[in-house]
Amino acid sequence: MELRHNTVKVHTGQREISTQGRGEMIDITPFVSSEVEASLVSEGTATVFVPGATAGLTTIEFEDGLVRDFSSLWERLVPENDHYAHNARWGDGNGHSHVRASLLGPSLVIPVTKGRLTLGTWQQIILVDFDNRPRKRRFVFQIMGI
Repeated sequence: MELRHNTVKVHTGQREISTQGRGEMIDITPFVSSEVEASLVSEGTATVFVPGATAGLTTIEFEDGLVRDFSSLWERLVPENDHYAHNARWGDGNGHSHVRASLLGPSLVIPVTKGRLTLGTWQQIILVDFDNRPRKRRFVFQIMGI
């Protein structure tokens, strides 16, 4: 696509949500979708980022069976009760949370096409809080394009 005489729009903001931790998954798709609509960006990208070292973002089909499968995967890959040097140093018991969040990653970039997120039919944007306690989580979004 060739861009001529188009002004690039940038729409940035954030939202805070309460979580229970322990791998809780929260569908943030409706919020991000409404922000894309409010941005008036027709073609571009939506970036979502979660600050912090014990939460991450992904896309998934957000249904009960897959949510259980996803949680089970993390316990097999990075068991909560394993030995973590982080726990020995800080005593906060969330070493597994840091490792899980590092593997998942803190951000996503989703194309915006015709003013809408380009997600598959069964694909939602999910924030996963791996920490071992309830938290107030903030996620930042930036929608850019024409």
